[in-house]
Amino acid sequence: MMCLHEFFLGVANLTVLSGWPRPLSPDGDGGVYTENYDPTLAHCNATVWNPLGNGLAYEEFDFPIFSVKDDNDTRVIRQCYQDHNRRVNGSNPQFPLCAMQLRSSMSAVTNTATCKRRNDINFSLTPDRVCDELGDFNIWASSRPMNTTTKGHKEFESVVIAAARMDSRSFFFDIAPGAESTASGIVTLLAAAHALRRATQEAPPNRTILYTFFQGETFDYIGSSRMVYDMENNQFPLDLDNIHSVLEVGLHSDSKLWLHSDPVSRKNSSVKEEVEKLVNGLKSASAGLNVSVDEPDVSQPLPPSSFQRFLLARPIPGVVIGNYRSSFTNRYYESMYDNAEYLNVSYPENMTSEEQLEHFPETVKTLTEVATLVARALYVQAGGNETQLANITADPQIVNQMLYSFLVRANNSWLQQLVPTDFTNHLADRPTNFYVGVIQYFSEPTTLVQYMLANMTGSVVNVTQEDCQKQREDKDDDQSKHLYTYMWVQGAAPPNSTEREGFCVRSTVHRSIAVSPAFELHEYTTSNYSTWTESVWKPITGRIFLVASHDLEMLTLGVGITVLLTSLVLTYVISSKADILFSSGREPTSATY
Repeated sequence: MMCLHEFFLGVANLTVLSGWPRPLSPDGDGGVYTENYDPTLAHCNATVWNPLGNGLAYEEFDFPIFSVKDDNDTRVIRQCYQDHNRRVNGSNPQFPLCAMQLRSSMSAVTNTATCKRRNDINFSLTPDRVCDELGDFNIWASSRPMNTTTKGHKEFESVVIAAARMDSRSFFFDIAPGAESTASGIVTLLAAAHALRRATQEAPPNRTILYTFFQGETFDYIGSSRMVYDMENNQFPLDLDNIHSVLEVGLHSDSKLWLHSDPVSRKNSSVKEEVEKLVNGLKSASAGLNVSVDEPDVSQPLPPSSFQRFLLARPIPGVVIGNYRSSFTNRYYESMYDNAEYLNVSYPENMTSEEQLEHFPETVKTLTEVATLVARALYVQAGGNETQLANITADPQIVNQMLYSFLVRANNSWLQQLVPTDFTNHLADRPTNFYVGVIQYFSEPTTLVQYMLANMTGSVVNVTQEDCQKQREDKDDDQSKHLYTYMWVQGAAPPNSTEREGFCVRSTVHRSIAVSPAFELHEYTTSNYSTWTESVWKPITGRIFLVASHDLEMLTLGVGITVLLTSLVLTYVISSKADILFSSGREPTSATY
C-alpha cells in the first residue's frame, strides 16, 4: 500500500478490506523521552519498538478510503464486477460496466488549530462544529474508600497505581479490536482486582491500590496526561505526592514476561531501590505459577506506556509488564487483525453462546496466571502480608467471560447480569471497538470496564432501587455518595422465570475526564500534550450502477441535443403563428339571424 501511494493519487476513492500497523516508533509527541529528558533516548534513538510498522495510518491521502465489512455488500460488489467487468479470454470487458460511487463529506481541514478556530467563529444561532477533540473518561477504583469531594493532597495516604489502557486503533476507526494490545491488559488487571477483593478487605495492606484504566492512550496519552495534569492542579482526589509506585500491565498473551523500567529515573537511588523491590516482588510472585519473568537491559528505555506521563512530572518508581524484550512481537499491533483469532481465542463452531462462556481457550489459562502474578505483586507492593498470597488467585472463568465479552460478543448472559436494564440494548453481537471516539459520546469499552470493575471490586448491598439510584444507603444517608458509587444492575433471572432479580452494587469505581489538557489551555499547537481532533462528517453513502460505453453515451447526448433543438424550433414556430393556428374564428358582431 505504501508503494502504491503515489500511484493512487488520481483515484477518486478506494475501497479496501484491510488495516495496517502503526509507525516504527509509536510514542508520538506525548512520551517522556525528549531532548530535555535524555537526548540519547529521544525519538527512539535507542529502541525501535514496532519494527514491523510502516506508518501508513499517518500518511496523508488525497482521496477517501472506505472499508466494506458486510458480507452481503461485498458479495454484491464482487458479483457486479464478475458479471460486467471481468476480462474473458484476454479480451476487454463489454459495456455496460459496473461502477460504484461513494460519498464521504468531512468538515474539518488542515489541522487542529485551524478547525478549532473555525469552531469559535461561527455566528449562527445554531453554530456548526467542524471538528471535536478526541477523549472520553478514565475509570478508576481504590481498594479502600476515598473521599472524592476533597481534591488535592491527602495526608497519610500512599497509593500504588495499577494501570492499563482502554483504547486501540487501526486504519479504520470503527474496526479496532485491540485483542493483544488492549483487551489482554484490561482483562488481566480486572481479574487481578477481582482476585484482590477479599484479601484487601480481610487483611488490608498499608497502602491503597488504585486500579486505573486510561482512555485515549493511543493518541499521545490523552487519559494519563489528563490525570497527571489534574493531580498537579488539585483537580483529582489525590496528587503526585500520594503516589508510591506504578505497575502497568501492557500488551501480552504468553507466559514469558519482561519487566521494563526507566533507566533515567533509576539514577535516583530511592527510585532505583523501590523499582528493585517491585521487580523482586514480581519475581517472587511468579513462584508456583506457569509464568516466567525477567528484566531486559537496564539501559533500555520504557516501551510506549501511560507510566511515561507520570515520569514527565517527576521521578516515580514503576514497572511496565509486557511479553516483549526490545520490540513488539505482535505483527498486527494496532491493526484490525489484532483480534480474537490472533490471540488464539476461538471456540468450536457447534457451541452455543452459553457453552462458549464455559469453554476455556489456552489463552484464558495464560492470562489467569498473569493476573494472579499481578495481584500478588500488587498486594506485596502495597505492604500486604506475604502469608496471604496463597489465597490470592485469579478466577479462570471470570477471565474467559471477560475475554468473550470483549473479543467475541458483549451481548451475552453473563454481562447482561452486570449492567442496568437500560444499557442492555447497547450490548453488541460483535467484538468491542476500542477506538476512543470524541468526548460527546461515551465509548463502548469505557462503559463496559466501568460496570465490570464495579462488580469485580464492589459488594452487593441490601438497599432499594430508589435509594441505590440516588447514591445512598437510606433516605437519611448523605455521606456515602462521597465515598462510594451505587449501581443498580438487572441481575439474573431465577430458574423457571423470566423476571430478573436486580440488585445494588456498591463500589469505589469513579470516572474522571480524559480530554487532553491542551484543549483546556487552548494550546492547539503544543507538543506537551495530545492535540488530536476528529472531523465532523455527514453519513457515508454509496451506490452501485452500470455505466454505458462512451459511444452510447455520445449517441445518447447527440439524440438529446437533437430533440432539444427540434423542440426549440417547433416552439418558436408555433409561438409565432399562434394567432393563426389557434384563432377562434368568431363571427362579426353585426351578424343577425
